[in-house]
Amino acid sequence: MQRKPLLGAIAVLSAFLPGIIATSSPSFADETIKPAVVYSTGGKFDGAFNQSAFTGAEKFKTDTGIDYREFELRNDTQSQQAIRTFARDGHDPVVVIGFQQASALAEVAPEFPETRFAIVDMVVDQPNVQSVVFREHEGSFIVGMLAAMASNSNTIGAVGGMDIPLIRRMTCGYQLGAHYAKPDANVLVNFVGTTGAAWNDPIRGGELTKTQIGKGADVVLQLAGGTGIGVLQAASDAKILGIGSDANQNGLHPGQVLTSMVKHVDVAVYEAFKAARDGNWQPGIKSLGLAEGGIDWALDENNRDLMTDDMEVAAKKAKADIISGKITIHDYMIDNTCPN
Repeated sequence: MQRKPLLGAIAVLSAFLPGIIATSSPSFADETIKPAVVYSTGGKFDGAFNQSAFTGAEKFKTDTGIDYREFELRNDTQSQQAIRTFARDGHDPVVVIGFQQASALAEVAPEFPETRFAIVDMVVDQPNVQSVVFREHEGSFIVGMLAAMASNSNTIGAVGGMDIPLIRRMTCGYQLGAHYAKPDANVLVNFVGTTGAAWNDPIRGGELTKTQIGKGADVVLQLAGGTGIGVLQAASDAKILGIGSDANQNGLHPGQVLTSMVKHVDVAVYEAFKAARDGNWQPGIKSLGLAEGGIDWALDENNRDLMTDDMEVAAKKAKADIISGKITIHDYMIDNTCPN
C-alpha cells in the first residue's frame, strides 16, 4: 500500500480552524472496542500533557467499564514499535499522544487500514487517522493578560520545553496577551532544549526560572511538560507566582499558582474512545479552542484569592471576545513570527 506523507502546509494551517474537516471514512464494524494509548516522553504522571490523556482514558473506563492498554515511551524511537504492536494485537482505537509521534504513526497507519488511530497535537494525513489539534494561543493570550495584571515588577516570564513552533505559538500568545493588558510589560522567554529530553528535566526548568526571577520576573508560565514541575517549584520557593499549563496545576502549590492554561487532552482521548464505541468516529482534523471547550483558563479554590475582580472580569471578557471574533490573536504557526 502506498504511504501518504504528513499533510503539507495548507492542510496544517487548516488544522487551526474550528471543527472537523472530515475525509472519506473507512468502513468499521460496530463491535466492542479495545482502546489503547501511547503516551509521549516525559512519563504518564508528568502532571501535565500525558497525565491529562491518562485522566481522559480513566474517565472513559469508569463511565463505560471498558478497559484500555497503555504504553509510556522512554524515548521517541519506541513510538513506531508501540503503535504497531497495539494495532497488530487488535487494539482499536489507538490514541497517540504528542507531535513527536507523527512520523511513526504516518508509517504504521497504512499497514492497518481497518484500525482507527488518533493523534493529539499533530496532523497525519491518513484515511484511518483522526488528528486532534488545539488553538493554544487563545488560552496563552488570556493567561498572559492575567500574568501582566498580577505582576508588581512589570516583568513576567515563560519557560518552554522543546523549542518548536507549537511552543513558540503559546509563548507568542502569552506575550500578546501581556501587552494587551499592559503595553509596556517585559516578557522573558527561555526554552529548555531541542530534543525530547526537554520535557523531562525539572532541574533545568527550575534553573531557568531562577534566572528569570533574577531578571525581575515575578510571574512565570511553564510550557514544558514534566520539566514544568521544576518551574512551578522554583517559583513557589521564591514566593513568586507560577502559571501551569496543559492540566489544571493550580493545586500543585496552592496560593502560588496564579492560574493554569488548560489544554483538554483528556477530552480528546475520551471523545476518541467514545466515538469509536458509539460508531460515529471520523478521520480528519479536529481543532479545539475556547469555543469548543478544548482550551480554557483555570479558576478554583486554589487560586481564587489570587484573582482580583478586575482580573476575573478581564479574563472572562477576553474569552468571550476571542470566541466571538472581536479579538483576533496572531497565530505563530502561520508564518513563524510574533508581532510583538
